[in-house]
Amino acid sequence: SLKNSIERLSSQGEVEHDPEARKLFLEFRDQLTQGKIRAAEKKDGHWTVNPWVKQGILLGFRLGVLAEMPAGLSFVDKDTFPARHFTTADRVRLVPGGSSVRLGAYVAPSVICMPPMFINVGAYVDEGTMIDSHALVGSCAQIGKRVHLSAAVQVGGVLEPINASPVIIEDDVLVGGNCGIFEGTLVRARAVLGAGTILPRSTPLYDLLKGEVYRATSDAPLEVPENAVVVPGSRAVKKGAAAEWNVSLYTPVIVKYRDEKTDQAIELEDWLR
Repeated sequence: SLKNSIERLSSQGEVEHDPEARKLFLEFRDQLTQGKIRAAEKKDGHWTVNPWVKQGILLGFRLGVLAEMPAGLSFVDKDTFPARHFTTADRVRLVPGGSSVRLGAYVAPSVICMPPMFINVGAYVDEGTMIDSHALVGSCAQIGKRVHLSAAVQVGGVLEPINASPVIIEDDVLVGGNCGIFEGTLVRARAVLGAGTILPRSTPLYDLLKGEVYRATSDAPLEVPENAVVVPGSRAVKKGAAAEWNVSLYTPVIVKYRDEKTDQAIELEDWLR
């Protein structure tokens, strides 16, 4: 019934002054914050987008009005998406220093947030994940268990178009510093992204071991295989003036697949968590 109500309200022209609409949205936001509903979820090994959840988030922006939000500093934002306030009962470690998490984002127990970082509405961050300094988890992004988002990592968000897939990072992925993962890219479990790797939808991913090239299609995102170790690379342009000028274009490259040596190199200290 919540799904049907959100879809109905999203299709209506005037809901801004409807108290029932606001009451319904607050129920929706609470379930989103508690992780009971998600913008995308894995079923039978396949990720499925829930467009109605993104419709509900957009409905919140329609219903919201600007309000002052004292939270250490002075903020002015839509009153439907204030900052979350954690307690020890949440079992989330939020280190002091200017971080912010919006209501409507699920942050599981045992997640660590290093300052300053930001988690946007609709995001889902699962247990044991660490979000390092200056990292961004965009709207509706899905982050798995025991993921490490290193310093300055940018995980892109997506609210429009409604059917677009969010960025998804599965369990036990290590994302190195200054990486960017955008436009619905899917990073499979236990992959390792070397520092500075950028993964937008339009850039192909070259697998040096298997001799394959992975690309996004009209109905599927760019996908990083399970256990892949990806680093920044380049490929020569062999046509026209670019060939004459020895121009190369950036591309991510799979240089190996995760093994025992890789695990030792990237091992994280459990006691830090």
